[in-house]
Amino acid sequence: MSEELRKQAHDLDVTVWVGKAGIESVVDELDEQLAANDLVKVKFLRSARGSGSTAALAETLADQVDAELIETRGNTAVYH
Repeated sequence: MSEELRKQAHDLDVTVWVGKAGIESVVDELDEQLAANDLVKVKFLRSARGSGSTAALAETLADQVDAELIETRGNTAVYH
């Protein structure tokens, strides 16, 4: 299943950006987008990452919205 979702995510545009306000500021937006769409692509800007990794932030965000983290690539994550 996740391989198929990765293929679908390839052509998706980023619709949520995490910046200096952190992941808490996008929880509601991501939750709403996931309710409307199967997949949502999120970009973690440098100001959000600070000294942490994109993968760690992506996992934390997935937990907060009760979503499945499909993949992280570079500074982008895909949620289902």
